Amino acid sequence: MNEQRRQILQMLTEDKITADEAERLIDALERQQPESPQGATPRPNPRPKYLRVVVVDNSGGDGPTRVNIRVPLQLLRAGVRLTSLIPPQALTRVNAELNKSGVPIDLTQLKPQQLEELIDQLDDVTVDVDDPDTKVQVFCE
Repeated sequence: MNEQRRQILQMLTEDKITADEAERLIDALERQQPESPQGATPRPNPRPKYLRVVVVDNSGGDGPTRVNIRVPLQLLRAGVRLTSLIPPQALTRVNAELNKSGVPIDLTQLKPQQLEELIDQLDDVTVDVDDPDTKVQVFCE
């Protein structure tokens, strides 16, 4: 067992992190590719399965409030594919209502390839919160 994995498990036993956080950290360790021996082909990063949003708010008096949302990316992929079944007239009306509500998205332009590009770029997403008592994380796993 390598030292980093041992440290993660130690933090878990000391209740410094949750089991979900430990799992995520160990997965991240496994995704890191050590320098491969000459001639060996590098292992590609696994395709992410979930979009995770974690919010920890320590500003309340009754202890921390924790929100942990895990959305299967397959659900998003299926939703994009379903837009092809919506008649063009309905898409026009949906786009108008979304725009009126302050969501300027054109569903007629949404393609499955664009969703895959978005998912690929989510590794670089950073969310900053201007509150020292609140922590927000958005990532794919």
